[in-house]
Amino acid sequence: MSEPGFIAQQFGMAATSCKLGWQVIRHRGPGKITFWFIALLIGIAAGFAALLFRKGINLLQSTWYGTEDVKNLHTFISGLEWYWVVLIPTIGGLVVGFILHHFTHDARARSVGDVILGAAMHDGRVETKAGVASAFASLITLSTGGSSGREGPVVHIVGVISTWVSEKINADGITGRDLLGCAVAAGVSASFNAPIAGALFALEVVLRHFAVHAFAPIVIASVAGTVINRIEFGGVTEFVLPTYGDLQFYVELPAFLLLGLTCGLVAVALMRSIFWAEDLGNVLQARTRWPRWLRPAVAGALLGVIALWFPHIIGVGYETMSLALMGELTFNEVIVFAVLKVTAVAITLGGRMGGGVFSPSLMIGALTGLGFGLVATGVFPDVSGSSSLYALAGMGAVAAAVLGAPISTTLIVFEMTGDWQTGLAVMVAVSMSTALASRIVDRSFFLTQMERRGIHLAAGPQAYLLAMFMVARIMRRPDDPNAADEAACWELINAGTYIDGAATLEAAMPMFETSGARFLPVVTLSVGAPPELLGALFHVDALKAYNRALAATAAEEHS
Repeated sequence: MSEPGFIAQQFGMAATSCKLGWQVIRHRGPGKITFWFIALLIGIAAGFAALLFRKGINLLQSTWYGTEDVKNLHTFISGLEWYWVVLIPTIGGLVVGFILHHFTHDARARSVGDVILGAAMHDGRVETKAGVASAFASLITLSTGGSSGREGPVVHIVGVISTWVSEKINADGITGRDLLGCAVAAGVSASFNAPIAGALFALEVVLRHFAVHAFAPIVIASVAGTVINRIEFGGVTEFVLPTYGDLQFYVELPAFLLLGLTCGLVAVALMRSIFWAEDLGNVLQARTRWPRWLRPAVAGALLGVIALWFPHIIGVGYETMSLALMGELTFNEVIVFAVLKVTAVAITLGGRMGGGVFSPSLMIGALTGLGFGLVATGVFPDVSGSSSLYALAGMGAVAAAVLGAPISTTLIVFEMTGDWQTGLAVMVAVSMSTALASRIVDRSFFLTQMERRGIHLAAGPQAYLLAMFMVARIMRRPDDPNAADEAACWELINAGTYIDGAATLEAAMPMFETSGARFLPVVTLSVGAPPELLGALFHVDALKAYNRALAATAAEEHS
């Protein structure tokens, strides 16, 4: 055989092998080594997505506001004409409103909470069309002055990437969730140059378990995302802190305990302010009947007006956060900035402009910690360390309480600052803040969001698994050999004991408890028409389905 013919034959055999391998992956799922390779590719893709999102924000900010140094954006804004300060976030909100109105069914930007929901109830899948629209909307929000963070949109963007891969390889629930965890780990790592925290964030917040089988691929993806970040930005940390010198840790521990409790209350105030603003916006929108696409523009206008006097509320707020960590703000400035930042975040997210809560919570935490530290060091100057140390501990404490993620948040703070010597202070404050806040809200901002939508993720699988089973899929139809007696079904229907076929076990189980019935007639309900009998849901069948789901969840979490 000639050399060209031999080469063509080899290429043909390689193509056939790849095709067969692809069919195996689609029908049987990837093997362990193949899965790790896929995790690496997802990590690289998610890293680039996070990097492009970050650079896109910087590019648009510099274009809109006319400055090349976006890290000092607040200082630059103070020199702009007043109408630009108001007009830019207003126009940004208007663009966001049109995007979300046309590409989402509820005009709401997707974020971390939706990714957690996808991991828990949708086999690791998230909404793709709404997710892409939310990414563009959040990009506009963050680049035109919205007072939120970039981590929420990034987490959902990379979730869209993992969803696409899961669909292509026909991944089952466990594989889909693991791929989602890989994408989130890489996205967070690339956003904050924090590989350890990125991996733990995916496990602690999104998957909400630490199964061994998920750890290796998530770490691989996390490292890949970090490499993408460091290729562009190097190994520098996000913030440069002053040298604290000798710290009176043991003497100051009670102060850090009190700081943690204070930060827990501040975190609750931040979360409830956002929810209150959301509810207020819903009421005003219903009463005024303004179009839903106008809501983000109104929020943007409000932000612009506040920024005329307090430009530090614009954007993520890294400049103000750096000043707080360096201890270069007065007590009065700390209090005013913290209150206004909470207000601005509530307006941004309540106005449905999009963005995340992690970066704002870091800024508010740094301000809270510095304010606390200024008081503590002023009252006990002989036994106190630097007030900046309190800012660092407060930054982690508020963020941990908001995210409901004490482990990964503590590590993110360490990796963003490069300060590993003050771990005891940060850990004490973080533990107290999360313990207090989780008692007042449903564990975290994201899980409380889900609870407000009637999705009970905070209580664990035993609560939300019931909502995953449709009654119509478990019921016994009339042609089943062990079907319920039709006359007995109609007797229960006439007594008002029946369930709609579109309902879930979440609605059916309480009915079994209250009625004591062995089965529930399943009907189709139509307006103005009598119920149509579809079959019967037996209590034993519902319990079997629920028990199988609990067993599968436990097996996944302990594998």
